[in-house]
Amino acid sequence: MLVSYKWLSQYIDLSGVSAKELAEKITRAGIEVDVIHERRKGIENVVIGHVVERKQHPNADKLSVCQVDLGEEEPVQIVCGAPNVNTGQRVAVAKVGATLPDNFKIKKAKLRGEVSHGMICSAQELGIEERLVAAEFKEGIMVLPEDLNIGSSVIDHLDLDDAILELDLTPNRSDCLSMLGVAYEVGAILNREVRLPEVRLQEEKESISAQVKVTIEAKEQCPYYVAKMVKGVQIGRSPLWLQNRLIAAGIRPINNVVDVTNYVMLEYGQPLHAFDASQIKEGHIIVRQATDGEKVVTLDDQERALTSGMLLITDPEKIIAVAGVMGAANSEVTNETKDVIIESAYFAGHSVRNTSKLLGLRSEASSRFEKGVDPARIQAAANRAASLLAELAGGQIISGMAEEQVKDFPRADICLNIVRLNKVLGTSLRTEEVSQIFDRLSFEYENKGNEICVEVPTRRPDITIEEDLMEEVARLYGYDLIPTTLPSGVTTPGSRTKKQKIRGIVKKFLQGAGLHQIITYSLTSKKNVEWKGIFAQQANPVSLAMPMSEERSHLRTSIIPNLLEVVGYNKNRKQLDTQLFEIGHIFLSEEEKLTTLPQENELVAGVLTGLWQVHPWQQVKVPVDFYVAKGIIEGLLEKLGIASYQFEAATLEAFIQGEPPAS
Repeated sequence: MLVSYKWLSQYIDLSGVSAKELAEKITRAGIEVDVIHERRKGIENVVIGHVVERKQHPNADKLSVCQVDLGEEEPVQIVCGAPNVNTGQRVAVAKVGATLPDNFKIKKAKLRGEVSHGMICSAQELGIEERLVAAEFKEGIMVLPEDLNIGSSVIDHLDLDDAILELDLTPNRSDCLSMLGVAYEVGAILNREVRLPEVRLQEEKESISAQVKVTIEAKEQCPYYVAKMVKGVQIGRSPLWLQNRLIAAGIRPINNVVDVTNYVMLEYGQPLHAFDASQIKEGHIIVRQATDGEKVVTLDDQERALTSGMLLITDPEKIIAVAGVMGAANSEVTNETKDVIIESAYFAGHSVRNTSKLLGLRSEASSRFEKGVDPARIQAAANRAASLLAELAGGQIISGMAEEQVKDFPRADICLNIVRLNKVLGTSLRTEEVSQIFDRLSFEYENKGNEICVEVPTRRPDITIEEDLMEEVARLYGYDLIPTTLPSGVTTPGSRTKKQKIRGIVKKFLQGAGLHQIITYSLTSKKNVEWKGIFAQQANPVSLAMPMSEERSHLRTSIIPNLLEVVGYNKNRKQLDTQLFEIGHIFLSEEEKLTTLPQENELVAGVLTGLWQVHPWQQVKVPVDFYVAKGIIEGLLEKLGIASYQFEAATLEAFIQGEPPAS
């Protein structure tokens, strides 16, 4: 989850807490902040310019000579190669002396005989990733809104002074897949109040009931579905502030309708979808399961085959969306769209996960449905989106909602015993202190003396048992404040098992003898398992049902092929003297078709190549031979206390046959 510091500050007062300090506090409270991304990336002296005049370069077909007003006494001349530059545009201009990402300095230049005092910038040149740039600006400069003040800093208008906190969320903390969820978390950490967004819902007298109808047939997979209608929208570009927030969150702006649904998804954690109302037959939305053989063309223009069990959104004639994954191309919002139906629903996580996996489609929406959304925000998110469409797209909100609910979502009631809490944590917290922590979390509760009964909000599905409440208390009280104690009672010192002791002796001796330990993959190729080693004469190869590659398709039956591959790798890089060993497992099975787990044996194997000893000043070079290997083995057996053994020549098809040298 990417969290914009500036966007987050709209929901909670972050004064006195820098992005770096906030990241440290969030991490110490249990949610790791992987990295802080600075959007500015060293940009300096880049301002808003107005293209007063654009002329064709006299000596170059693909260059334009522009006169650009930078809010100074006279316009400056800039030579630009972008195909979309034109008179009257507001653009980002790097003045002479400016700095762009990667410490790129802008200097006065002469291009094909024309002087250029600066550079008109594309979004990519300002450090915005190409995948996040609006399609219309990918091949040229970024054209900015006409109401921006000429000469003002681009950094302010594009929020390039922002910092992005990248949260490494565990699967149970789906509540923090939204800006409001993060705001509640930060509010609890800083003990500050959360400011919820203001929803101005001015509805028309016209009712939705006669225009949109919802029917849920797959009741287990979709217990709640809401549709909100906005008429008379004007499709266009979103305002710059909305585009900035989407880009900061890693989402590319498309148009004002789609951008609003993505914005509300990030804000509330509730995925939304916008349908072109004119493309829905009779305004009837049906939630049902797919049947084998059905097909749909999704928004990416790919035809996808569906299987039974997948959850679909349809009208009486056709499929209009794969629920929670992607909409269909036949009902998408286009430049001709006038009326929009906003979908906000609760789709079962397992259903979306299976469909997403089978179709090979992953999205921000599907990831949120998979982990679970807050049913209390389904209506609120639809209303928020409708109000933004009225504000940003000139739409009229139709009165009411078309909805169907087949299941209630009660809050969990969990009681926390203070005595048991202190015993588990090793603390001496009082009831009042614990109550204050629940106040910071915005949890509703009843104080019963030595017990606090909490009504867990639906935005926190991870809290299901008393121990979850203990965890909340511990992390907000401060893990570093919990006292360190020793276990009570009689303790038994640990010791190594016999196998661990033998493994340690083998490793220590071989390293002392000059060999280097390596670790290779237990998965290997079919060719390697067909290599018949000492213990694999009668073994059947054990293959993987879904291997990652041909080189990792089988469980190994010998360590030696792996060692020889390492020797070959080193030889190809002119490393001819190698002394290696590996302690690892092989896997043997007598079954042709595996029905039980294979036998797993732990072995040690080594390989020696090239020179064993090199003394340049004495001009001594001792190559490895049978006696070197024999001496190492004898020393190892002595260390292991094995006195009775003998060496015999083996007859194995994988080895060159021959008699050992006379001793």
